[in-house]
Amino acid sequence: MTQGQVVRRVVKPAVFVAALVPLALLVRDGLAGGLGANPVESVTHRTGLTALVLLLATLTVTPARDLSGLGALATLRRPLGLFAFFYASLHFLTYAVDQTYLSGLGLSPQAVWEDIRKRPYITVGFSAFVLLVPLAVTSTKGWIKRLGAQRWRRLHRLVYAAGALAVLHFLWLVKADVRLPLIFGAVLGALLLYRLAGGKRSARRRAARPPA
Repeated sequence: MTQGQVVRRVVKPAVFVAALVPLALLVRDGLAGGLGANPVESVTHRTGLTALVLLLATLTVTPARDLSGLGALATLRRPLGLFAFFYASLHFLTYAVDQTYLSGLGLSPQAVWEDIRKRPYITVGFSAFVLLVPLAVTSTKGWIKRLGAQRWRRLHRLVYAAGALAVLHFLWLVKADVRLPLIFGAVLGALLLYRLAGGKRSARRRAARPPA
């Protein structure tokens, strides 16, 4: 098999399976009563952590492609991003249902909105989720054609802002042991620096081209 075929036939299916493992474990633990004394809190934390890991994995695809020379790795970016959005959606929905239940008002968007406004770590987490929505919606080839490649790329740079807000949300949430969110922040910072360095290299290459 060629390198591209290995990515499509082996790596990509493995990524799909790996991305579904956290959900399978969550379902297993839920059915077995293994979610601890506060199952809702456990589901919220686990889905949020999985979303953040997959978001950073999405951003790792481009450096991995560049450094390995395997162009086919780029095909992993979309499924990883959509899985990250899927878990982020589960994270938010679990929080929202729990918040409305605690309010005693049933399914009340007002109760959720008030909590988002009052608590800063919820505000930044919700902002990260909102930024991911247009990225998920416009992830198809059809949207690339509608927006144009340049505008589409500019829009999808919001993923770095979403990642930064998600890391901040995690940092403010844990309060005491901040080692894990700081590790995520360092990884995100390294990926952003790589992205900025790549942009400068591209700009230099364009400037060095002779005029048509």
